[in-house]
Amino acid sequence: MSVTVITRNAARHIEQTLRSVDWAAERIVVDCGSTDDTVALARPLATLVAVRAWDGYGAQKNHAASLAAHDWILSLDADEVVSDPLRDAIAGLGADPSAAACRMPRVTWYLGRWIRSTDWYPDRSTRLYDRRRARWDDRPVHEALVVDGEVGDLHGEIEHRPYADVADHLARINHYTTLAAAQMDAERRGVRAWHLPVQPIAAFLRNYLARGGYRDGVPGLVVSLLGGVYVLLKYVKLWERRHSGRHAP
Repeated sequence: MSVTVITRNAARHIEQTLRSVDWAAERIVVDCGSTDDTVALARPLATLVAVRAWDGYGAQKNHAASLAAHDWILSLDADEVVSDPLRDAIAGLGADPSAAACRMPRVTWYLGRWIRSTDWYPDRSTRLYDRRRARWDDRPVHEALVVDGEVGDLHGEIEHRPYADVADHLARINHYTTLAAAQMDAERRGVRAWHLPVQPIAAFLRNYLARGGYRDGVPGLVVSLLGGVYVLLKYVKLWERRHSGRHAP
């Protein structure tokens, strides 16, 4: 099995990520021009480090898979770690799993605790796949595997540490909502005035009450509130595109 990781300025995490998969036959890193020490830190731990100009999340991941010597690929982000239980579950699959891909839960570290509530958990992500039967799509944000065949489930978690602090979280929200609004615009998604108050409030209530954010104390409250902010910004940016002449032709 090959592990692939796409990177840009991931020096804070890349060593921990690669050490968590030192049991894999191959570890491939595709960097898109980091200005920190990502590449230097990755080289001693990776089987191959390649540099490729950014071409979108899905395209980078597909390119990384194309460099692999093995057909079964485990795709990780540079801020993720494979837990020991997940490692054992993958090992238990054997050399030729019957499914075309497998999904697994992902747990996020935020404000000093693992968040096991809200939309953030279990966040089942399809990351282990047979590249002959699956390929990443080209959506600009929240890319996904398109799988030709059965998708199985694995126990054991991917451990995710995406944010250095709340300021980093807010910067990511700003970036990803811009991409999300562009995607919604291209899909001809509608936006009405009522979306601006109603959709963020609905997102907060879903996260905090329906999906148990209250169980995670203040961090769960913050995650729920910022989930609403994400939805608000996404719709505001879509409205802005529609009313500034920048919408899709």
